[in-house]
Amino acid sequence: MPIELEVLKNERDRLKEALREIEADLRKLEADVKALRQREIQTKREIEALTTLVELKEGREKA
Repeated sequence: MPIELEVLKNERDRLKEALREIEADLRKLEADVKALRQREIQTKREIEALTTLVELKEGREKA
């Protein structure tokens, strides 16, 4: 039994809409990942700065 043309078109349209939703979700997730990476970089910089201050303070106390 052949598949009706309208059924095929409807399925194609449904898949196109699903793809648009997936792409929108992907863009949001990519933005979230970028924001998390920026937070990670900032946190690492803060750790490095505090480590430097700790080392300077320890050096003064030993001298």
